[in-house]
Amino acid sequence: MTAEVSVSPERTTGSDFAGLSKRIVDQGLMARRPRYYAVRIVAVSALYVAGWTAFVLVGASWWNLAVAVFLAAVFGQVALLAHDIAHRQVFRLRKASERAGRVAANVGIGMGYGWWQDKHTRHHANPNHETLDPDIEPDLLVWSQDQARAAKGLPRLIGRSQAYLFFPLLTLEAFNLHVSGLRALADRSLKHRLLEGALLVAHFAVYLTALFLVLPPGMAIAFLAVHQGLFGLYLGSVFAPNHKGMPIRTGKDRPDFLRRQVLTSRNVRGNWFTDIVLGGLNYQIEHHLFPSMPSPNLRRAQLVVRRYCEELDVAYLETSLIASYRQALRSLHQAGAPLRRTEARAA
Repeated sequence: MTAEVSVSPERTTGSDFAGLSKRIVDQGLMARRPRYYAVRIVAVSALYVAGWTAFVLVGASWWNLAVAVFLAAVFGQVALLAHDIAHRQVFRLRKASERAGRVAANVGIGMGYGWWQDKHTRHHANPNHETLDPDIEPDLLVWSQDQARAAKGLPRLIGRSQAYLFFPLLTLEAFNLHVSGLRALADRSLKHRLLEGALLVAHFAVYLTALFLVLPPGMAIAFLAVHQGLFGLYLGSVFAPNHKGMPIRTGKDRPDFLRRQVLTSRNVRGNWFTDIVLGGLNYQIEHHLFPSMPSPNLRRAQLVVRRYCEELDVAYLETSLIASYRQALRSLHQAGAPLRRTEARAA
């Protein structure tokens, strides 16, 4: 961090974010990357087809569990592609984005596109805000000590040792996404509700028919558990480093846009392989500041954003993947402290 804040003319005439946005636009980093996404869509689609082809060819053998592991990774890549599509990184027009998003999410992996997009949009508007960010609403886990004190039922039971249970619970995340997408169909405000429902039902019908047609019942159930469990673990492991363990805001504690996004997000250091595995979300700060920026541009944008934050003396956190998990687990353990104290007093 620099001890002295450099004030440029562009920041005296507008918000801090406006000055950063101008630098980003001037470097062409908001420009679309059609060739990149064409290659990525073809590659992910080919892997998807290859995985299901291998599933049929291997047939009724326990070796098909290896295919389940492969398809879990492929489903994760489809989810990351759907994420970019939803943010209008791929297609300029909204209708094209919605159509492609439903194909990838609803048809490809059985995730309700409309439900997820609404939830994710609210998260982007107020990341890590206790009452405004749906990603930290108390469900099975509690994210703050205030939530822990108010917890009842299963969250109260799990919250005592949630840091130890976090990664095992992620194996249920895919099932949670499926169920949440189906439950959202009951909400009449959901746009294109019938279409979303039809596509989800089609996915589950084909998926389950394939499993029980090719495999004996016990083997089919084992395949489903491995595939969906690892898919959920992969997704959760991609999103956990981004905000978990970062400051949680409450009430009217809502700073300006730039600080609201930067101070609640964390970047993960890595290389080209990290970029692929995490789908570019390792540049979480840049992604939150510029959600529609194509993911391959985020690496270059990081240099601009980090330098700008140093000029403003705004804390910019970047760490390793392992350190990010450690910080997230430490935060979860601290959040559950009131429940452990209550248990100790009862004993």
